Amino acid sequence: MFDVKKITELHRELVVGWHERDVDNPHDGFLGLVTEQFSFNFLLWHQEDIARSPDVGDAKIAEVKRKIDGYNQNRNDWIEKIDDWLTDKLEAADCQPNQDAPMNTETPGSVVDRMSIMALRIYHMQEQLQRDDASEEHIEKVEQKLAVCFIQLDELAAALEHLLTNIEAGTVRHRTYRQFKMYNDPTMNPYLYKASQRKAG
Repeated sequence: MFDVKKITELHRELVVGWHERDVDNPHDGFLGLVTEQFSFNFLLWHQEDIARSPDVGDAKIAEVKRKIDGYNQNRNDWIEKIDDWLTDKLEAADCQPNQDAPMNTETPGSVVDRMSIMALRIYHMQEQLQRDDASEEHIEKVEQKLAVCFIQLDELAAALEHLLTNIEAGTVRHRTYRQFKMYNDPTMNPYLYKASQRKAG
């Protein structure tokens, strides 16, 4: 249904490029969806770094936390958009699952999300290898972790290929997994809607 190798290459190109320029999305169609979804993981990753800095004040932490919540919501929304795209393609091709076809524990969009996080992890692990102030012990540990990351990325890509093949063959059922994040919804988060009621009163 889509080229998994191209997604892996796209993630790698984007994570390098976005460290040298502003986050952008020069793609359209499916790759545009993948790029947009990855952009929120990229932004989220770097806000998480700030949130853990011991010299950042409470006001900055609060600002960063709100950004993290927003990026995480967008990240999950765009996972669903990737899965919706796949649903549309399956319907257009009249690919129907077998009557007894089971669901997979995660959707293709979720795997693409995990692959994008792994691309970020690999990039930042490789950065650690370039540090002039790092000890030999640190470098050795990073090299060991990096080797595992490459294996895990390859396994994720292979698992996604396998999942897509089975979805297309009808032996696995595909459905967008709706996450319904409640904490960002002012009508669902008790703290938010009760605060709104108190103000109205």
